[in-house]
Amino acid sequence: MQADLDDGLRHAADVLRRHPWVGTADVGDGTVRISPAPEALAVRPRPGALLAEHLTQWAEVYDATYAEAAGRHSTELDLSGWRASDTGRPLPVAHMREWVRQTADLVLRTDPDWVLELGCGTGLLMHRMRPRLRGYLGTDVSAESVGTLTATAPRGTAFVQAAAHEAHGPVVQRALAEAGFPGGRPDCVVLNSVTQCFPGVAYLRAVVHDAITLVAPGGTVVVGDIRHSGLLTAHWRWVESSANPGLPPAEVDRRAAERAAHDEELLFDPPLLARIAAESGREVRLTFHPKTLDADTELTRYRFDAVLRVDAAGTAEPPSTGELDWAEVPAHDRLTGLRELAGRRALRVTGIPNRLLAPGTGVSAAELRRALAGLDAAVLLDPRRPELLQVVSPAGAAPRPAAALAGPGTAHEPLRRFVRRRLAEAARRELRRAGLAPVPIDVTPTAPGDLDEH
Repeated sequence: MQADLDDGLRHAADVLRRHPWVGTADVGDGTVRISPAPEALAVRPRPGALLAEHLTQWAEVYDATYAEAAGRHSTELDLSGWRASDTGRPLPVAHMREWVRQTADLVLRTDPDWVLELGCGTGLLMHRMRPRLRGYLGTDVSAESVGTLTATAPRGTAFVQAAAHEAHGPVVQRALAEAGFPGGRPDCVVLNSVTQCFPGVAYLRAVVHDAITLVAPGGTVVVGDIRHSGLLTAHWRWVESSANPGLPPAEVDRRAAERAAHDEELLFDPPLLARIAAESGREVRLTFHPKTLDADTELTRYRFDAVLRVDAAGTAEPPSTGELDWAEVPAHDRLTGLRELAGRRALRVTGIPNRLLAPGTGVSAAELRRALAGLDAAVLLDPRRPELLQVVSPAGAAPRPAAALAGPGTAHEPLRRFVRRRLAEAARRELRRAGLAPVPIDVTPTAPGDLDEH
């Protein structure tokens, strides 16, 4: 009886080894243990690869969302898909208008002429930036999005269907040349509110390296609306508390931990992005920006933006700044005191508690923005402690070398759970096709961040 069972397991393992997604299939303890083939998870996937399926599922989600167009208020403001995770309802239109304006302004402050946006969605940023640009090319995985935008494309813009990892591919390269980008290169590459759809860190690394390689010397890469991995559990704790007032704290924590573990989006933190930038082979300086929106929503609390300045050699060296802790700013009216200090000397103020994440203390990023209005100063996110803010004056002193900000970093990667589920489903289907009886299957996903970049 045991011999028959072992023979069945070995036969099943032999069948599964022939599946293109399966790298290894071994028998042990009454189970067939399988792991994915490296080529099935290559970050530049071939059609039909396991990782390609992960990307395709997002394309299908957005095709359906954009076709329904439930959030389309006008040609220039299509908010389809933008819903609050705590209520499930569309985010307020006024809040989203401010989000679009601030994000576009962040890009435009880098003074670009030729912008490539990877993941342009419904064209929210394009419509606001276009009057200030000489040329714009938007890419998206959604055929629905690209078709709609192409049909009404403003002068000086173009759109192609392509995934984020295809910036160096023939479709995008041809479009850049046809749109008149000098040397086929943008001076700004934008990835806004798209990284959460990436499968993991290896894919993020490949896309960011592509963007850094492609951008012209002295240009920028803007990675916006990043979900902060250091705030993942805090985000879901906030959602649970908002949806269930009066729920005991221990139950809130339990539910939040469960929802965080099952979150299907990619989250990462500033040190990890800085490490990726430092590994690119080009000189990169970074700034990390909190959302300074007036409303208190998940966008304001748990997301941040990053600006990567590439090969800025030849530009003036940023002025040196003295460092001052928030506690050293006069306590009677710290915002007024901060404005006076920032207006008369170069400085970096650190350790400012973000009131939205630490209730009862500190100030919000929006309050800092308003207090510094009209000054040459920048409101920044502390690269290592997401609950803290910084202020730098003048703003030109804010960028710091990627190597100085780099660290091991943290990330929440959805790929492992996806691989475990889909590879097990594919294995069971393969055994049925072969006419074999079901056997216990255990999937060992490739470790996060260990995928090959090919």
